[in-house]
Amino acid sequence: MKKIAVLAFVLVSTFTMAQRIKVVSGDASVLKGQEKVNVEFDYSKLTLMKDELPEERYVAERKADLNEKNAGVGDKWEKEWNGAKKLIWEEKFLALMQKYCTEKKGVDFETGHTGTKYTLVVEVLWIYPGWDVYVQKQPAKMTCNLKIVETDNKGNVVFEMSAKDAPGAQFGSQFNNETRIGESFAKCGKTFAGYLVKKVL
Repeated sequence: MKKIAVLAFVLVSTFTMAQRIKVVSGDASVLKGQEKVNVEFDYSKLTLMKDELPEERYVAERKADLNEKNAGVGDKWEKEWNGAKKLIWEEKFLALMQKYCTEKKGVDFETGHTGTKYTLVVEVLWIYPGWDVYVQKQPAKMTCNLKIVETDNKGNVVFEMSAKDAPGAQFGSQFNNETRIGESFAKCGKTFAGYLVKKVL
């Protein structure tokens, strides 16, 4: 039992250290002096799993598989999956942005802000939901681009950072895929907020 626990710890530790962030272009210092920044999430390019399945195909296949095993379960899961985007994933990301950028630096990052000069676009590119079978588990991971654009001219990207394989924290049991994925969004939000606080704000 001890060997299994140690193996699980090593697996979690390995994935926790695996995130890679890189400034792609531009300068985030344009946010200096801003009180509010609008936030938008873009899932139009989202793929999933190691095979990088388009989201539409992933959802259709998983829904069909669950319904085949137990009628109606797949339909319920599809609603939970779509709802998780706003209720879990985005909330987790924003909570960490607000904890560091809003509470410490007074810059409010939130969806639905109007009249802001800049918008942060979180372009979600890839998700791996991980798994949890009690002692053995693997955290979720996500890859995204974080783009600061002019709100009135979103084609003008003034800053872009890539976050690859952001791992979600996984303590205790997290049997729900959507919850594990939410922790990856939290990790991404914390990392980006930390960069802004240290380098920009």
